[in-house]
Amino acid sequence: MSQFESRPIGRTQLKVTVFGQGGAPLGGHRAPSPWPQAEAVMDFAWESGIRYFDTAPFYGYGLSEHYFGNALRKHKREDYVLSTKIGRLLRPRAAPQDPNDLWKEPLPFEPVFDYGYDATMRSFEDSIQRLGLNRIDILLMHDLGVSEHHDDHAKHMKAAMEGGYKALSELRAAGKIGAIGMGVNEWQVCMEAMEYGDFDVFLLAGRYTLLEQEALTKFLPECQKRGTTIIIGGPFNSGILAVGAKPGVHYDYRPAPKEILDKVAKIEQVCADHKVALPAAALQFPLTHPSVCSVIPGSRSTDELKRNLDLFRTPIPTSLWSDLKSAGLMRQDAPTPQE
Repeated sequence: MSQFESRPIGRTQLKVTVFGQGGAPLGGHRAPSPWPQAEAVMDFAWESGIRYFDTAPFYGYGLSEHYFGNALRKHKREDYVLSTKIGRLLRPRAAPQDPNDLWKEPLPFEPVFDYGYDATMRSFEDSIQRLGLNRIDILLMHDLGVSEHHDDHAKHMKAAMEGGYKALSELRAAGKIGAIGMGVNEWQVCMEAMEYGDFDVFLLAGRYTLLEQEALTKFLPECQKRGTTIIIGGPFNSGILAVGAKPGVHYDYRPAPKEILDKVAKIEQVCADHKVALPAAALQFPLTHPSVCSVIPGSRSTDELKRNLDLFRTPIPTSLWSDLKSAGLMRQDAPTPQE
């Protein structure tokens, strides 16, 4: 087993490995993995030295939390850090008629958005039950933001800051959780949240990557100032940084537009000039920022996890980063490794 560096979560006592395992691919509601496959991935993640695991009620409508709890209960609780989320309560729906379909679709629940105080407390207790564990280390508000809620954003944000944040703060003060934050797809909502309260960590998906670094303008400097740390989800920008500029590839959960395909093709060429695979650079780049504590690509098979780990450990010459900056493909103020 190779050891990963660990970095702190904000100003808390928690530390996470710089490479984590995300729970969306394993228990995801679009195409859940069967339990034997999920167990194999979780066991391989542990054997590989991963000690940070992130899940959510939304992933498989409870299935991912069941998977994570089943796999992690065999280990000492103090030996890993686990995060899950609030913001969606799960309500019963019709179950599959064919028992053989049990692992072909999510659990028989449907999610309902609710960021209020009572819902947050209920969601926390429900997650404890689904996980079958006695503690959750990090609790995150899930999927706030305009991209998710559109015209209802202000309503949900108000409920989250007035109700959900109060509940999270009470749980943190009581020692029932170690850190609080948000798991979102846009940095702007994190900036908005920081005006309301004291957050330890933000799980930011797809918004600080090899492809886009707009978060460097305001958000990441504010995090550095406050001592707030960032977990990077979606380091491949929904797939395009994993496979390159191919027809039909996805960016931001939809087919990539031409300007994105063109930019990725140029980044890919610079990587090729240095004999570095594009996804290797994509996995390693975010961790060069001092506020970033972990990157969690998520893997749905042991082969995929092994491939991601190999990419994560690929040596990258510092000249690759400088050449990307010289070509205008990376912001000049983006931190990069120095020789």
